[in-house]
Amino acid sequence: MERRPISAFRLEFAWRTDKGRVRQRNEDAVAVHPDLGLVIVADGVGGASAGDVASHLATETISERFGRLATPRSDPEKARLYVEAAVEEANISIWRHSKQSMDCTGMGTTVVVGSFGWDWMAYAHVGDSRIYRLSDSELVQLSRDHSFIQEVVDQGFFTSREDARRYGIGENILTRALGSAPGVGVSSDLVEIREGDLFVFCTDGLTGMVPEEWMRQILLAVGENSLESAADALVRLANERGGTDNITLALVKVGERVD
Repeated sequence: MERRPISAFRLEFAWRTDKGRVRQRNEDAVAVHPDLGLVIVADGVGGASAGDVASHLATETISERFGRLATPRSDPEKARLYVEAAVEEANISIWRHSKQSMDCTGMGTTVVVGSFGWDWMAYAHVGDSRIYRLSDSELVQLSRDHSFIQEVVDQGFFTSREDARRYGIGENILTRALGSAPGVGVSSDLVEIREGDLFVFCTDGLTGMVPEEWMRQILLAVGENSLESAADALVRLANERGGTDNITLALVKVGERVD
């Protein structure tokens, strides 16, 4: 019996990770599995406390779960719960490892995960790494940062992130991260995919350096250039604008319908 394809659409993937110009090591991690329709991007936190160990544990644990257990393909809601459970499993793995190894005490990581199904994507995230969708020339952030600056804006203390920054609120204070506790609040959702959509999964090493409008312009040019060229351009631009953090991204382009 012929195996049903992952998606009704042709999916194209490209991904990059770069140390940037300032950091001594790369604490980001990325795992892309086109055969599973799976994308994972993580940004380790904790500096000397093995942030790179945490980010790689996250991508490895989630990848292993998707390889071990069949992902629900006919029920989008079950797929969303599956992605959420995979992130929770990664959280437990990181938390346990930090308790067992003195060198890893206090480590943690952000994570964004996308699992593509027939005509939808289930996604989950923890921390301030982001998921964007470019659709009909409009770039929209699908994820919502788990950060202090986002929290004070959501609670009405400031009208925008720009106002909060002017007041002195830092961008990089997380309110959630994998590995910080045995339980973590995972945000998840579903989105319908359409031909021409372009998804971006990235760490704040990209979003902190490249304005969203600049990112949109580069992504709009994918029709004339390749997805690989767009990935290279985004990393290059982040470095040219300072490269103060590790830069990691994965791009997924939804092509023509093939079912």
